[in-house]
Amino acid sequence: MAQRRVVVVRAVARGAGDVLLTSGLLVVLFAVYVLWWSNVASDRAADRAAGRLRDSWLVAAPPAESPVPVAGLDRGDLGFLHVPALGRDFQVLIRPGTDDETLADGVAGAYTVPYRSVPPWEGEGNFALAAHRDGHGAKFHDLDRVGPGDAVVVETRDRWYVYRVDGVLPETSPDDVGVIAPVPTGSPYRAPGRYITLTTCTPAYTSLYRLVVWGSLVREEAMAPGRVPPAELR
Repeated sequence: MAQRRVVVVRAVARGAGDVLLTSGLLVVLFAVYVLWWSNVASDRAADRAAGRLRDSWLVAAPPAESPVPVAGLDRGDLGFLHVPALGRDFQVLIRPGTDDETLADGVAGAYTVPYRSVPPWEGEGNFALAAHRDGHGAKFHDLDRVGPGDAVVVETRDRWYVYRVDGVLPETSPDDVGVIAPVPTGSPYRAPGRYITLTTCTPAYTSLYRLVVWGSLVREEAMAPGRVPPAELR
C-alpha cells in the first residue's frame, strides 16, 4: 500500500513538473514574441510604408517655395518624426490613430481622441503622438533619454518643423488625457501655441503609467534640394 502511494505521488509530481515546464516554455515563447519577433514584424511593416511614402514624395515633387497640402488626420501617412537624442539616424513614421492595430505597425500614432492632434502645418495646436515602448517596434523605448533643450523634428514632403523640448512628465496615469490637450495639463505652457507631445508607457516592460515629453515649435524650414536636413539632424 505504501509503495503504491509512493508511485502515485511520483506520478503526480512528474505531471506537475511537466505542466510547470510547459507553462514556463509558453511564457518564454510569449516573451520572445513580444520583445523580439513583434519588433521584427513591425519594423518590416513600418519600413515598407516609409518607403512607399518617400517614393510618393518623389513623384512630381513641388519646388520648396510652393508647399503642397499634407495629408490630414483622416487619411494617409503624415511624415516622419526625428529625435536626435534617440540616435543619429532615428526616425519613425507618423500615422493617424493610436489604436492597437495602428501602433502595432511600428509607427508613432497621432491622437484623434479625446483631443484631435493638430499637425504643425495646420498652425496653432498640439501635435500629440504615441508609440510603443516595448514590442511592436518599440520606437519610444528610450524616450526617457529625451530632456529639456533636446530637438524634436517633424519631416514632411516639403518642410521641416523643428521643436525644442521644454518639459517632461516622468510618470502619470494612463487616464490623464489632459497631457495631450491643446494646452497640455502639467506642461510649462499656459496659453495656446504650436506644441508637440510624445507619450509612451512607463516603466519599461509595463503599461502602468505614461511618460510624457512636451516641446514647442522654434522654426520651420522649406525643404532644400536633396532634402538637406536642418542643423539639428546633421
